[in-house]
Amino acid sequence: MKGIRVDPEMRTVRAEGGCTQGEVNHAAAAFSYRDANWSMVIAGVDPDAANKDTITQWAREYWDAVHPYSAGGAYVNFMMEEGADRVRATYRDNYDRLATIKAQYDPGNLFRVNQNIPPTS
Repeated sequence: MKGIRVDPEMRTVRAEGGCTQGEVNHAAAAFSYRDANWSMVIAGVDPDAANKDTITQWAREYWDAVHPYSAGGAYVNFMMEEGADRVRATYRDNYDRLATIKAQYDPGNLFRVNQNIPPTS
């Protein structure tokens, strides 16, 4: 994060985890990180679109710095375009089960404009 000035509009928002969400079995729902003690959203906000690349770089470098201390995945609704490997890591052991369900109910992958899980073939 060297050389990047953090403007007041750039924020990190932390949401507490734990509580009763950890009482649900990991296999009972798609969200796998119910045992996490915290979750973090890194959001860069700037009304000037010309700063998009700088903010994106700042957010990625921030994520790279904190990720080694994380549980390894994410809450899917906090993700942007982060690639198939990150989506797989987010769903953990549930990924293959969800891909099988996707193959049954959406074999043509119509619902794909999201953090996509392609249907198994």
